[in-house]
Amino acid sequence: MNKKTLKNSILLIITAAIWGFAFVAQSVGGDAIGPFAFNFVRFVIGAVVLIPVILIKDGITEKRDKPKNAKEYKTLLIGGLFCGIALCIASNFQQLGINLGTTPGKAGFLTSCYILIVPILSIFFKKRCPWTVWVGVIITIAGLFLLCINPSEGFHVKTSDLIVLLCAFCFSVQIMIIDKYSPLVDGVRLSCIQFAVAGILSAVPTFIFDMELDIKNINVLINSITQKEALITVLYAGVMSCGVAYTLQIIAQNGLNPTIACLLMSLESVFSVVGGWIILNQSLGLREIIGCCLVFSAICLAQIDFGSLFSTIRPTHTDQRNSF
Repeated sequence: MNKKTLKNSILLIITAAIWGFAFVAQSVGGDAIGPFAFNFVRFVIGAVVLIPVILIKDGITEKRDKPKNAKEYKTLLIGGLFCGIALCIASNFQQLGINLGTTPGKAGFLTSCYILIVPILSIFFKKRCPWTVWVGVIITIAGLFLLCINPSEGFHVKTSDLIVLLCAFCFSVQIMIIDKYSPLVDGVRLSCIQFAVAGILSAVPTFIFDMELDIKNINVLINSITQKEALITVLYAGVMSCGVAYTLQIIAQNGLNPTIACLLMSLESVFSVVGGWIILNQSLGLREIIGCCLVFSAICLAQIDFGSLFSTIRPTHTDQRNSF
């Protein structure tokens, strides 16, 4: 492993840690100010934080990533709009599930199921789904059964867990939209627009549910946000999770093997459990721990390209000659 690969791998682990610990911030912050208000504020902060990043990036790259004409601007705006809508729906489902009782650790693992859902959805767009994904789906079903269903409470899945699983599906749609538009536009600009759109759209359920259709409650909301505990969680989710982590992801994925990058980023689910354990003193039983391990192993398996891996490991005659 060369120095650049090592550096980028470390940056992606940091990114996964930031995203993982964000589940704790979502749990605490959502309880403090309301699930939809939390998303509204953090997405607005995330968009604002990325503005100076774009300006600095333009200065370094001499604006080569900036849209050159009306067509490129239109593509950027449409991509940002669609991504923002999908992100808004997915994030609010996730936040609602957490507020209804799904622990940060469990939410992290359930959300990570998007890594399995994406290639399955890709079948409808005539993209090949590798055998590792199908094996991963079977393992995930077993893991989710252990993780979500408690025999002592009866064989049923909690509503909050189903909502978080629904958020994983919505995140899968968002990822597919990003996959379509990211090669066409600047990624940081796309992210900034999607955060702005998601924040604006989240203002609607914030007013309906968290403010109870009363504009006078804006003062109550502001007071709740300015409380120390709520302010720390909102700033963490907005600045670190949205702004910093996304920027680190862009930097770290440059030149890194995509399979390795995905595996490292999927550690987000592990850090969500660690965060809930360290900060909130939450623990998982043996049954849930086994379920988490199964889901995480399925996530890793689904992202490994065994064909490329074996071809890389197996030396050719040319490689042998070059080694002497």
